[in-house]
Amino acid sequence: MSAPTAAVDPTDAYRGYLDCLSDADEYAAIDVATALLDAGVPAERVLLDLVAPAQAEVGERWARNEWSVAQEHAATHISERVVAAVAAHANPRPTGGRVVVACMDGEWHALPPRLVAEVLRLRGWQVTFLGASVPAAHLVSYLHRHDAHAVALACALPMRLPHAHRMIEACRRSDVPVVVGGRGFGPDGRWAARLGAAWAPSAPAAAELIADERALRRVPPAQLSHLVDDEYASLVRRRGELIDSALADLRERVPAVGDYTVAQLDSTISDLGHIVDFLAAALYVDDPSLFTEFVGWLVGILDSRGVPAGAVDLTLGHYAAVLRDFPRAARALALSRPGAAAPDSHAVR
Repeated sequence: MSAPTAAVDPTDAYRGYLDCLSDADEYAAIDVATALLDAGVPAERVLLDLVAPAQAEVGERWARNEWSVAQEHAATHISERVVAAVAAHANPRPTGGRVVVACMDGEWHALPPRLVAEVLRLRGWQVTFLGASVPAAHLVSYLHRHDAHAVALACALPMRLPHAHRMIEACRRSDVPVVVGGRGFGPDGRWAARLGAAWAPSAPAAAELIADERALRRVPPAQLSHLVDDEYASLVRRRGELIDSALADLRERVPAVGDYTVAQLDSTISDLGHIVDFLAAALYVDDPSLFTEFVGWLVGILDSRGVPAGAVDLTLGHYAAVLRDFPRAARALALSRPGAAAPDSHAVR
């Protein structure tokens, strides 16, 4: 398709840009962005008012089962190419110190932190973007080799919060201040505060915080005294056992599970594992709302794919029975279950 006519306001080009992503037309998408730049729109606005909201819509279309994983991946790749084109067009020269931007270990959603990295670059920082899933030890090794003013860490999934805390602490031991961002820390950054980390709700906010080193270092300590009850550690140790027992329970109570294809079975096992992982993260930050919000999201995802809410409720009930001696886990499981529908024994993924 041909690129839509550029407008001075990037939001006016939004629909056309989405069409480019939908058609997997990389060149037209780049043309939309560069035309905005040529019209005088600042590069930061192109990134934040065009690319970022479009990528959020890509995720929503996948969640609603309107787009396949392949379509989502193709659109994400195109947006990454657009970000690269915008960065090359702007090509700012650094005037400030080095800022290292990375995803948490196990976190693969690299485009949002890439946008943060480019905004920081546009504001004069010398930015090193380490990309997706950076192991803590490798990040610390890099910090020891390069003098960094700050580290910006991204987390999109709350189940990665225990990993996030380890990375935050590793950076602090290297005497490098940390700012964190992403949906994984909660919509208001509540879980960042629990982990004792400075939180920024947006790329511009991250840039402002990094520019204020005093504020960046003035962060209350982590609030994790509840971990002495060992519920989190015990749950993590039993992860494999819990998944196996939940799958056996589903096979017994939902006959259709016995006829699942390999792909359906793999998907089910993945979901069972995610339930355990999000429950563990809720225990880590001592906030059951982390788990209940995930369950609501999972039910919506599965419903769009023809899986009834009752299937999730069966698993939650099984985990509640097995974890009856885990008071904080039992509370989170109980809070997540009201209103769940009765299971359909004939449903398949």
